Amino acid sequence: MSHLDRAINVQDLRALARRRLPAPLFHYIDGGSEDESNVRGNTNAFDAVRLVPEYLVDVADIDTRCTVFGRELSMPLFLSPTGMTRFFHHQGEIAVARAAAAAGTLYSLSTLGATSIEDVGAASDGPRCFQIYVMKDRDLTREFIQRCKDAKFDALALTVDVPVPSKREREIRYGFNMPPKLTLRSLAGFLARPGWLYRYLTTPTPVLENVAHRIDQGSRDNSSLIDYVGAQFDPSVTWDDMAWMIEEWGGPFAIKGILSAADARRAVDIGASAVMVSNHGGRQLDGALSTFEALGPIADEVGGECEIILDGGIRRGTHVLKALARGATACSTGRPYLWGLAAGGEAGVSHVLELLKEEIRLNLGLLGCRSVTEVSEKHLRPGAAPAIS
Repeated sequence: MSHLDRAINVQDLRALARRRLPAPLFHYIDGGSEDESNVRGNTNAFDAVRLVPEYLVDVADIDTRCTVFGRELSMPLFLSPTGMTRFFHHQGEIAVARAAAAAGTLYSLSTLGATSIEDVGAASDGPRCFQIYVMKDRDLTREFIQRCKDAKFDALALTVDVPVPSKREREIRYGFNMPPKLTLRSLAGFLARPGWLYRYLTTPTPVLENVAHRIDQGSRDNSSLIDYVGAQFDPSVTWDDMAWMIEEWGGPFAIKGILSAADARRAVDIGASAVMVSNHGGRQLDGALSTFEALGPIADEVGGECEIILDGGIRRGTHVLKALARGATACSTGRPYLWGLAAGGEAGVSHVLELLKEEIRLNLGLLGCRSVTEVSEKHLRPGAAPAIS
């Protein structure tokens, strides 16, 4: 039995990732901003409701499929964008994209990915989304959009919840830097993981491939690239800047980072085809609404007018079902697949997807539903107040 086979749930893969990653990198994945109440709260909020099953229903055949961004997915769960994935395993974004395609679900590539739009497009014919920002240099944004069209990506997701940087205290405490640096604070964490360190030193250094050509004739210096991208984030962006991007793309378009019904309404009114209910995995405004808390009012406001994606906190198949019952079209997840990637590369990501898809299938049957479309508000009842500590 392999180490992955012994992982029977997502938390087991988190434990494997912790044993394989240097401390600064593990805590970068695992942590959030300030007190990290949203990191915990995103998952714990699902305990605020309980599922109500209905029995004596023929569930011999269960259909987990759904449609998101015009593509049929094998389950109502896909992979969120995460930056610089190759730092967590040398196979990086390519491994994640291939695992998603093999599982029949969608992969989202980050602007801050260590693999280019073109390379992901060539490596996977599965459903693909590109996560984008409105940059100060609008020509760079237009360039991203055209490159995604050329690489036949299915959708864009505009992240709006990073107007200014957050304070991520775990990264400070463990000496995290991007790119990783061997400092006095971080040295012990890196030396304690010789396998990771060997791979890092013997494979090409990951860089921000999607912007590497924009400075110094294709600079490979990550510090310069990260400074360049950081300077491109535009804190003056408003709703007036969104409509032109939607028109420029002309396809399925999500706005990611929505927590209020009012913002969801604005997103629909300017032409977004989807909203992603997200608090950046608890990595931005600490103490904000959890994604599940925010979902209900948003679904009440714009349900039926656009696709609604719950992003954040998913650790179990029942979490996905609770989100569907409360009005989500589907869910997306980030940390679990990074844990799987760190634990076993592409096979680790596939294992995460297999575990969660099987939990969704089994729990649909236990709920008395033959397909994801049968899950509804009638399957929910109030439960205990969510714990966040």
